[in-house]
Amino acid sequence: MNTARSGRPALTRPDGTPLRVLVVDDDPDLAEVLSGALRYEGWQIRTAGDGASAVTAARELLPDAVVLDVMLPDTDGFAVLRALHTVKADVCVLFLTARDAVEDRIKGITAGGDDYVTKPFSLEEVVARLRGLLRRAGMARQLDEGPRLTVGDLVMDEEAREVARGGELIELSPTEFELLRFLMRNPRRVLSKAQILDRVWSYDFGGRAHVVELYISYLRKKVDAGREPMIHTVRGAGYVIKPVTP
Repeated sequence: MNTARSGRPALTRPDGTPLRVLVVDDDPDLAEVLSGALRYEGWQIRTAGDGASAVTAARELLPDAVVLDVMLPDTDGFAVLRALHTVKADVCVLFLTARDAVEDRIKGITAGGDDYVTKPFSLEEVVARLRGLLRRAGMARQLDEGPRLTVGDLVMDEEAREVARGGELIELSPTEFELLRFLMRNPRRVLSKAQILDRVWSYDFGGRAHVVELYISYLRKKVDAGREPMIHTVRGAGYVIKPVTP
């Protein structure tokens, strides 16, 4: 079993690279302790002490998750969250605050936060919450899972070349399988037709990008038929696969 230095099963991005986490807190000692605990998981960490530097760091890092203090010297965490979503719309956000009023919890979740931890907290709790958020969002996988990709209830066994959604097997052609694999290796990321052509077909189709539209339609009929759709068109940009929000 592959494990992080913490002894827990190692968690990575779907492509096997380290997860990227931004820690935003104006208390440098707390930020350092949190960063140390997360680096112990094998993750790539950046820190910021205020809202402006947090947004700058996010543009550079493109984090998978942000640990975000509500109270910052130049603004509040809710304003920072709105700015972060313009940088990376699918980023997972775990709010930290010394306040435990129900109103603050509601405001944080309503603003687009994914979870909420009040100070004082244990480092184990923060790490566990982050691991859970990233797994549920389809943005991470466990290294000991083997050659499996998971996005929501859609599971692909790359070695066996089997795909199932909600436990129901889905028969795919070789090209459909490769297209779905590329989408599932990049969950919540918008992929252009040019990127898909280059990765799945591996050569220039001479502008015949309509082949991508055709195979996306094939996939939708098999993966999304009779279910909440996971494969989405982003007009003018490309296609994205996302887990269904409960």
